[in-house]
Amino acid sequence: MKDQFIVSGGARLEGTVVVDGAKNSVLKLMAAALLAEGTTTLTNCPQILDVPLMCKVLEGLGCEVEIDGSVVSITVPKKPQSNADFDAVRQFRASVCVLGPLTARCGHAKVALPGGDAIGSRPLDMHQSGLEKMGARTRIEHGAVVAEADGLHGASIKLDFPSVGATENILTAAVLADGETVLHNAAREPEIVDLCTMLKEMGANIEGEGSSTITIRGVEKLHPTEHKVIGDRIVAGTWAYAAVMTQGDITVGGIAPRHLHLPLEKLKSAGAEIEAYDNGFRVCMRKRPVAVDYQTLPFPGFPTDLQPMAIGLSAIADGTTIITENVFESRFRFVDEMLRLGADAQVDGHHVVIRGQERLSSTHVWSSDIRAGAGLVLSALCADEVTTVHDVFHIDRGYPNFVENLKRLGATIERTQEPELY
Repeated sequence: MKDQFIVSGGARLEGTVVVDGAKNSVLKLMAAALLAEGTTTLTNCPQILDVPLMCKVLEGLGCEVEIDGSVVSITVPKKPQSNADFDAVRQFRASVCVLGPLTARCGHAKVALPGGDAIGSRPLDMHQSGLEKMGARTRIEHGAVVAEADGLHGASIKLDFPSVGATENILTAAVLADGETVLHNAAREPEIVDLCTMLKEMGANIEGEGSSTITIRGVEKLHPTEHKVIGDRIVAGTWAYAAVMTQGDITVGGIAPRHLHLPLEKLKSAGAEIEAYDNGFRVCMRKRPVAVDYQTLPFPGFPTDLQPMAIGLSAIADGTTIITENVFESRFRFVDEMLRLGADAQVDGHHVVIRGQERLSSTHVWSSDIRAGAGLVLSALCADEVTTVHDVFHIDRGYPNFVENLKRLGATIERTQEPELY
């Protein structure tokens, strides 16, 4: 049976929450462990559904994986399998990040085309093109992407768009390629920097991470390591928006504030008081927020993963907001659920215009992806009565202890099972 959240509106969230490791980093780090024989250990791992799913993918490739709370240990054999199991891979998008490591280690990779959130098309053409420039042959057949290489070599590669996934697969292939690879228009996200940090700890030769040009000089062999996953900036940003939406006061720990510079600046413009610390920040809101415009862009722009939270905030802000989505074309599916909550919003192409109102109206809403689900829960806290949020398994894929943290902050929320329908 599916779970649902029963959320009562009207709570002011107040207190402290510490974020775990980043979902968008840990899964890629787990895949990168394939590059070295032996046991790699990751600490500060989030306890979310996607981590055991990635464990299944790695086990299907011949690895031994152990999870002990926030610690994941991955023992990689001398010769991993190169066929990523369809049933495990199809459940989440990040599984495609095994493509680069398997091509580099095995000279062959067959990875089922992944599933994941319904936020728009995310083709693999840039992944394939990058590997092909390094000497691989790639194709799509029988629902899987296949890469084969007699040996990878360095290349100059320019991405059409700073794709995080393509940057990761090219990086993890290039570290074992013969010669120098220069990746232009690379993604600059903190999770890319975290991946490069771990690869360098394993013996890789990488320069320029965090910039749009990354230089990788291939080495013959990497070794296993122990690495601490960086804090989850999207979860931290969600709590920041929760504070402003509920006119609350939340201190968030376990995160570098610089990873959320623009979102926090947007909240400051909306009227929030922001205090930054070495490993966290505090967001305090004492009045109704003021409307602020947004446009999503790759880092260091406003993250598309926080767009649902921006829509939720705009729906109860004073004034009119225009939000432009530049990353995923289907992310405005979330707006349909906000309309159920009584939001005054109108979509026009990749823009949405939102006229704020003081209160939303409670109803039943359905999560379509991880961030949409979290955004709906925050919006339900701003509704007049009790809202039921369905399909919350999406939220569990990205937010550890979400209900428990909300309760500690003062929310009235319960996880229950959806009734059976006959």
